[in-house]
Amino acid sequence: MTMSDKHDEKCCCGHDHSHEHDHGKCCCGHDHQEDSTCICGHDHKAEGGVGHDRAMGRVCFALVGGILTANSFILEKLLPEQVFAASISALLGAFILALPIIITAFKDLIKGKVYMNELVALAILAALVKADFQTAGIIAFFLLVTIILETRTASGAQRSIEALIKLTPNTAHRVNADGSESDVAASSLAVGDTIRIRPGENFPVDGTIVSGESTVNQASITGESVPVEKSSGDDVFAGTQNLTGAVDVRVTKVGGDTTLGKVKDMIMQAESSRTPVVRIIDRYAGYYTPTVLMVAWITWWFSRDMNSVIAFLVIACPCAVVLATPTAVVAAVAAAARLGIFIKNISHLELASRITAFVFDKTGTLTDGLLSVVKLQGNDGVTPAELLRSAAAVERFSNHPTALAIMKLAGEAELEIDDVTGFTEVHGRGVSGSYNGVLLRVGRGNWMRSFGIEVPESDPEEAAGMSVVYVSRDEKLLGWIGFRDKIRKESPVLLNDLRKLGVRYCAMVTGDRQSVAEEVASKLNIDEFKSGCLPETKVEFVENVKKSNRVAVVGDGVNDAPALAAGDLGIAMGAIGSDIAINSASVALMTNDLRRIALLIYLAKKSQVIINQNLLFGMLFVFGGMILSIIGMMSPIWAAVLHAGSTLIIIFNSARLVRTGEELTLAENESAGDNA
Repeated sequence: MTMSDKHDEKCCCGHDHSHEHDHGKCCCGHDHQEDSTCICGHDHKAEGGVGHDRAMGRVCFALVGGILTANSFILEKLLPEQVFAASISALLGAFILALPIIITAFKDLIKGKVYMNELVALAILAALVKADFQTAGIIAFFLLVTIILETRTASGAQRSIEALIKLTPNTAHRVNADGSESDVAASSLAVGDTIRIRPGENFPVDGTIVSGESTVNQASITGESVPVEKSSGDDVFAGTQNLTGAVDVRVTKVGGDTTLGKVKDMIMQAESSRTPVVRIIDRYAGYYTPTVLMVAWITWWFSRDMNSVIAFLVIACPCAVVLATPTAVVAAVAAAARLGIFIKNISHLELASRITAFVFDKTGTLTDGLLSVVKLQGNDGVTPAELLRSAAAVERFSNHPTALAIMKLAGEAELEIDDVTGFTEVHGRGVSGSYNGVLLRVGRGNWMRSFGIEVPESDPEEAAGMSVVYVSRDEKLLGWIGFRDKIRKESPVLLNDLRKLGVRYCAMVTGDRQSVAEEVASKLNIDEFKSGCLPETKVEFVENVKKSNRVAVVGDGVNDAPALAAGDLGIAMGAIGSDIAINSASVALMTNDLRRIALLIYLAKKSQVIINQNLLFGMLFVFGGMILSIIGMMSPIWAAVLHAGSTLIIIFNSARLVRTGEELTLAENESAGDNA
């Protein structure tokens, strides 16, 4: 395999074995050639099943070798005259236990590499040379058990992907042109096909319901346990479960383009990325083993005590240090994914722990984003119905919250909407279109003034906290429409929780007028706000805040994409099905539940504490054990026991992260039960 072949090669421990590693090494210092296995027990082949087979093989070696080693002690104790039988049992047990480790070390030597595998192999061989077969067997047993545990713990990414793949069925019921059904492979579906999903089945692709109603469990995507009601026109997503009714769905996305496919890619990207601590280990791993071997030789030269050398080699294998970060990372990513929080890069998790400021978009983030028309004010005899019909004619082509509110009211009033041509939308400003040679515009006051249309500088009604857009026909102002949005019930709780977590500054940016922004900021106790923002104005505001803070920007990922990209950390709310949200933000929340943001910060801070604890304990164990071995105060057997014990402590300490946010999902389940 050439270096160019390995650019996308990933290890299940989460390390990217690309060209940026010296000679393709990961943090354990191992060369991940196509048939090699490192001391952590990871198989670095592309085929996922091979690694599982090898892990099962190691279990068999550990069981057989462990039984033979234990049998030697039993014979020695109960049948002292059977010295030869006890020795043979110990020799066979040691050989079986040591074989997987020695084979791996031998492969390294053939390739001219000397890494951590050789430390363990040399310790076992030294015990065998001394004819201390029982010691060799015990050392090999504990180290092999450690390798098995590490393999199971560090393969989080592979297991996550396997679990996601299982969510999507292999077959689908395609509806033919004549209305009949035919079962086809899900992989053969194309955009535009219609499929039928029955109760209890999972959706194989993303799509839009064209007929039928049902309740859908979207927990696999959003992290929310409460099912969602779906009917004609609603979107559904691959991997979610249809619970109650049969629905026909028009396919909109297939394969890797589906929301589940994007989630899978984000998990792979997150678990293959590396924190700065791991990058430091990567850099110096190649020097570690030669240094240890040199110290071991010096120890033997001065003490002539082979037991001290064996213990030193065993204790010097820093598996606890190597696993300190990956185990915590896997646990944190698993906890976040369960809550519908998808972190695109592990460095973003570390960055989240150091965020000191938040900049929020208002509409759709701190507020519900579901605007309602509360006032229609026409000028010069223009009736409310005429004003609404003119606005709806243009806004019918827009997905902006104000457009949706106008169209909703027009639908309730059963107005006949005119067809316009030449529709144009300027984000953050307004929309325009032509009807029978007449140019209609709907937008903000500043935008209207740029066309020479006379718009009042302020309006008394805006003091009531309404958002206002103006409607014009050619150069004449027809009037204005007032909207009101509702603050999310989670917003005050979120801001309070963030301040408890050490966030010292919270700001809000919005395209709304001063009076609207001021009312929302006052109710939420926002530190600073800026109104009348265009996308570029939001970016400028974020850049200014970044001068003295590490800034997280929270928005919907569509209109706020530039601001999300400008922040140190971009958090896209309600990113389910949104390509722009996933691409522009550092973190994608697959739900609009604001409580997930505080949980993200808490999880990030907690994961850093766990990583630091793991690293401190691992280093104390390794370097403390080295010193005790050099001065002859640690036996090889105790070194092996402590090696396995330290690894278990690291694993269990990291596993505490998995249950982060469990109280939120439990509360959601209780709420769902109360509403049932």
